[in-house]
Amino acid sequence: MLRFDEIGVLPEPGDNVAISSRRLEAGTVIDFDGTAVTLPHTVLEGHRFVTRPVATGEPLLSWHTPFARALRDLEVGDYVCTPTSLAAVSARGVEGLPREPSARNEPLDPYELDESALNLGQQVTSVEQPGTFLGYPREQGPAGTRNHVVLLATSSLSSGFVTELARRFDGAEGFDGVVPVAHTEGGESGTPNNLHVLLATLAGFALNPNVAAVLIVDTEDELVSGQAIKDFMAEKGYPPIRVPHAFFTRQGAFEADLTAAGRLVEPWLPVVAAQRREEVPLADLWIGLQCGGSDAFSGVSANPLSGAVAREVIRHGGIAVLAETDELIGAEGYVLKNVRDLPTARRFLKTVQSFKERVGWHGHTAEGNPSGGNVYRGLYNIVLKSVGAARKLDRDVRLDHVIDYAEPMPGHGFVFMDSPGNDLESVAGQVASGCNLIFFTTGNGSITNFPFVPTIKFVTTSTRYELLRAEMDVDAGRYLTGMPMDDLTGETFDLTVRVASGEPSAGERAGHSQVSIWRNWRQSGPREGISITTDGRTSRDLADLPAEDRDAPLPGLPLEVATPSAIETPSTTGFPVTLLAADGRRAPEQVGLILPTSLCSGQIALRLAAQAEADRWAGDAVSRMVALPHTEGCGSSGGASEETFARTMLGYLLHPNTRMALLLEHGCEKTHNDYFRSRLVEAGADPSRFGWASIQADGGLDAVTARVRDWFGSFNLPSPEQVQGTVGELTVALEARGKLTRETAETMALIGREIVGAGGSVVLSSRGALLTDEGFRYAAFGSPAAVEPTIAHGQRFAVPGWHVMRMPGTDWMETATGFGAGGVQQVLAHVAGGTLSAQRFVPVVEFSNDPETVAKYGDDLDAVGSGDPQEQAQVGLEAIADVASRRHVPKAVASGNVGFQITRGLLGTSM
Repeated sequence: MLRFDEIGVLPEPGDNVAISSRRLEAGTVIDFDGTAVTLPHTVLEGHRFVTRPVATGEPLLSWHTPFARALRDLEVGDYVCTPTSLAAVSARGVEGLPREPSARNEPLDPYELDESALNLGQQVTSVEQPGTFLGYPREQGPAGTRNHVVLLATSSLSSGFVTELARRFDGAEGFDGVVPVAHTEGGESGTPNNLHVLLATLAGFALNPNVAAVLIVDTEDELVSGQAIKDFMAEKGYPPIRVPHAFFTRQGAFEADLTAAGRLVEPWLPVVAAQRREEVPLADLWIGLQCGGSDAFSGVSANPLSGAVAREVIRHGGIAVLAETDELIGAEGYVLKNVRDLPTARRFLKTVQSFKERVGWHGHTAEGNPSGGNVYRGLYNIVLKSVGAARKLDRDVRLDHVIDYAEPMPGHGFVFMDSPGNDLESVAGQVASGCNLIFFTTGNGSITNFPFVPTIKFVTTSTRYELLRAEMDVDAGRYLTGMPMDDLTGETFDLTVRVASGEPSAGERAGHSQVSIWRNWRQSGPREGISITTDGRTSRDLADLPAEDRDAPLPGLPLEVATPSAIETPSTTGFPVTLLAADGRRAPEQVGLILPTSLCSGQIALRLAAQAEADRWAGDAVSRMVALPHTEGCGSSGGASEETFARTMLGYLLHPNTRMALLLEHGCEKTHNDYFRSRLVEAGADPSRFGWASIQADGGLDAVTARVRDWFGSFNLPSPEQVQGTVGELTVALEARGKLTRETAETMALIGREIVGAGGSVVLSSRGALLTDEGFRYAAFGSPAAVEPTIAHGQRFAVPGWHVMRMPGTDWMETATGFGAGGVQQVLAHVAGGTLSAQRFVPVVEFSNDPETVAKYGDDLDAVGSGDPQEQAQVGLEAIADVASRRHVPKAVASGNVGFQITRGLLGTSM
């Protein structure tokens, strides 16, 4: 028999349910105040059970807040499970569960503000003698806690460039390092809905106190340019950038531009290295409060602890910034328990309502926020998640200000910033607002870090801390085992001062970081078929929406085309290709793939793939190792966008070029390993063919590295055999960017006809320049008539031939990723006016016949066309054959100008 206090945690006295502090199997006997109770069902760690009888329909309470209602009379010891939580746990194969849920989620009724009862309280009392830390004083704003040279890409078009440029400064000494800010935004044609957010974030990054020097990089003629940032800053009254800085526009070959940009950065290095830390007031400490991979104990241990330390920082004159708007829906009353004034309260509620509306335009509600990992770890719904997340605002602290995403800080005290619940996107906004330190609380053990702002990570339980000791900074779980909160607060405050003064955090020691800015949202208002009801809920019948909105699969049958007799094909030789044969498949490559299941494991996957390539973990069984980092799988909405995401991921796992594939989960995401196991089964694939690793469950970076290495090394596969084939065995995507002449259109049509005529397949983008050109359509299909898509984004076709992939946007990297997921083995892109980034998995061959492009970017081109269309098509096909035969590595790949990004479609949005 176990005592209740050994296994149960009551968030607040008076709650009628408790949180289980460990897994309790069905049949376990618990002593409830002298009464022995046998548990009828298994209760997982972090899940809730009843502590006093609850009648049908009565509310179930945590922190005195109704989060669900009983579906039947519940007795002491009964397992509290909602339909959502029961489904999530059942999917993990847990035994001993009830057949039916015992509760239903409490509806999210709109919060009604009683203005007459609002507590317009005082902020916590300042300390008599404010403290100091060792920081880097700046001419304007607070001091820096770090001293970085930052290479800032204005859009995704320059992200590969700044990443490679930063790599060339690896090992720079005397300061905290040269870091890239590479992101996914601003790369489409047209004006994105998040343009204001993007410009504000980039401006804020450049002004962050941890930035000692900054190079801002754009490309010619792009919307989100250095000039656009200058104009935005002037219009909005931003102060000038006072650290060493420059604006650089890419306008030549990649290597030449790297050299030119490097010359701008090099003189800054000794200047930055000469700067020294000085004693500065703790009022210069601006802390962003975040949570990720939350669990049932987040609101009991880690979040209250981070809030208590933030309270002490405020008492010393500093700033704390709460964010993640959708993770406070349901906790509005707690946030407004103590507020500066009525306008601040109203602005907070207006911000929440605006977030609900934006999400609603895309067919979603805040109820969709908790990830699969959240639910599995005991956060059944958004109410439980929100009331726990709100504990980062200490009970004694007043809400002083409400700001927009990335808005400059309006004053000291406690600030709320509008942002999505996606951790990385939210952190980026806080950094842009001026935060120079991040508190990150986590239940599962999120290892997220930012490139130039240190992160202190608080883990909720001692068990999880011991598992991930190398990646975590603070064991908040000691509160659950008896350590007084005041003692923990004092200890953690001291650590905060030390880290602000230069002591490396666990994340900095691990060397892992990434950036994601609040991603563009497609809808800018209500859509037909999606409506918001008066109580704030979304009603929709997505089946009635156009197939393009839902990105529904298509039959996958090729276009019916007639071959125009007036144009001869360029060759009858078939363009021989040397393929690799293995496991009964012939392909240009036999790839070893490490596929992160969400954004949070992406950078780790990159590091593992690089190590696997260098150390030959798979021996000669694969031709190269590839990782595909992206921004999806957690912190984004479900529905149509999730279906597209899952289809895309399976497309790479089952790609004809993939020989070995391992899925790497972070451990708390919506789309975890078990999620993809079930998806593979649905697709008719055998999950045992694939490797599975978990950063959190396996015990951190060192442990997961060993697991991945051992899996790839556990096979004794023969080397692929070289065999002869033709381009007719390939699936090739054709693309044209920039000016498209009649001659170029005919050339690309001839290339496609050769491949299809030889038995291969050609895929085109529904939004690409080729399909909008009547000359191309006639030369390729024998008719100038418009054609419709044959496959959805990332969908595999059923029959070879000419295919058109439906693309939801024009972003090049999302287009290339869709091609690859559809089975494309190579992209041939005709470029005019500039070149493209390569895709990590699918080789991108860049070809041009434009004299100006050849003159400026010739070093980046893989082939140059001249002569008539037949002669140019010959050149293009030979380039395809050379890359497919591995005789030539595309220039963009060789230079390091690579990327990968998954679309959210038309209905995906950050949450």
